[in-house]
Amino acid sequence: MMELTILGCHSATPREHKHTTSQLLEVQGNLFLIDCGEGTQIQLRKSKAKFSRIQHIFISHLHGDHFYGLIGLISSFRLLGRTAPLNVYGPKGIKEIITLQLKLAKSWTDYPLHFHELSSSKSQILFEDDRVSVVTLPLIHRVYTNGFLFTSKTLKRKINTAAVKDLNLADYQYRQLQQGQSITLADGRSFENKALTLTPELPKKYAYCSDTAYHESLIPHIEKVDLLYHESTFLEKHADLAEKTMHSTALQAAKIAKAAGVKRLLLGHYSNRYTDKVEFINEAKTIFDAVYLSEDLKTFSV
Repeated sequence: MMELTILGCHSATPREHKHTTSQLLEVQGNLFLIDCGEGTQIQLRKSKAKFSRIQHIFISHLHGDHFYGLIGLISSFRLLGRTAPLNVYGPKGIKEIITLQLKLAKSWTDYPLHFHELSSSKSQILFEDDRVSVVTLPLIHRVYTNGFLFTSKTLKRKINTAAVKDLNLADYQYRQLQQGQSITLADGRSFENKALTLTPELPKKYAYCSDTAYHESLIPHIEKVDLLYHESTFLEKHADLAEKTMHSTALQAAKIAKAAGVKRLLLGHYSNRYTDKVEFINEAKTIFDAVYLSEDLKTFSV
């Protein structure tokens, strides 16, 4: 299972009902926080997320609307009695920023806090276990920026409890089934694996791309992903501002989605100058049909 909850999807300054960028991604039991704009921990509470399950935080770049909520969240983890390690992945400099704040506040964490600083302009693996891998997606912005590609892995086959309930299987036979093997019982009966197990979910891919100028070099890295989040700070009528600030328009996000052959496109990082987000989806749908709008606290299945 891969499920994405939007905690905030607006740019620049937070407003009463417009929260800056942050997302919560659940991948087969792992809970990842992607960016951490101001007020993220309040949104986490509203989403009823369990703070203790967050072990990895990925920061795309060091602009305030993407990480000013990080020091507060780290401090709250301490006040809540956290003991589990926390891993923070982000641009070089993020360790200095956070540790200086902790030092001056004399508020060091009581749990292991690990920083993984990034500076490479090439895609690299950040995290991998038996359920998911996370790699960087180099983006083009005014400061060093990465997107992130999350890829789930195929799990072991699940036992069909209804099919095996009368077979009195031994423990080793359950393991054989989970590993995809067929089995033979003591009485000589043989069973194909697919007759006693359930097909696991196919691997899923989620690509997070914010903030970035339009650049086609991104396309090979995100081909055929199940869900692409691509920033759409501006509408095409303000394409000059997008170019100046190294952001993208909704139309440009749709061009990337179409060229990469992605299944679905999720827009976000809206400029607060716009009052009607429907304009974004209407613009993008002129060239790509499967477009959705990010909304605070809305959840999407990948």
